Amino acid sequence: MKKAIISTIAILFVASMAIAQQGALKIGFVNSEKIITELPEAKESQQKLEGLVKGWQDEIEGRAKALQTKYEEYQKQANMLNESTKQAKQKELIDEEQKLNQYRAEKQQELALQREKIMKPIQDKVYKAIEKVAKDKKLSFVFDKATDVPLLYADPVFDYTPDVVIYLKRGGK
Repeated sequence: MKKAIISTIAILFVASMAIAQQGALKIGFVNSEKIITELPEAKESQQKLEGLVKGWQDEIEGRAKALQTKYEEYQKQANMLNESTKQAKQKELIDEEQKLNQYRAEKQQELALQREKIMKPIQDKVYKAIEKVAKDKKLSFVFDKATDVPLLYADPVFDYTPDVVIYLKRGGK
């Protein structure tokens, strides 16, 4: 990761030196997270995902409570059970816990896939809008304040996030 950042900075430095020799270099930045949170379709998508997650969480919580109840019942009866019955009940509890953990992991994977499926078109739309605004403003580089690219200082005069939001709210026109 560090090598990628260093090489990115080196490329930007070399490119900026070449462009600086040809004319004025214009650099801007945006905050893609803020842009996405201000889009109505992103808000709708987030609500859709939250509804999906809510159903899964309710089911997981219900299954976890049922498992907890079975475990408490087992603890109350453990002293009265013979060894083979004890082992069978322990195995049953362990199997149910493993199934619950597997279900939880499957739902997390499914959520990641759904998030990717729902958010990809929105992200593509945002990146196209950023590109359009960058070309209109004749920017040489646009940094994303929301990513891991180091941005130690950003003069607000170069923040083009509002321009991208306005462009998108006008329907990409």
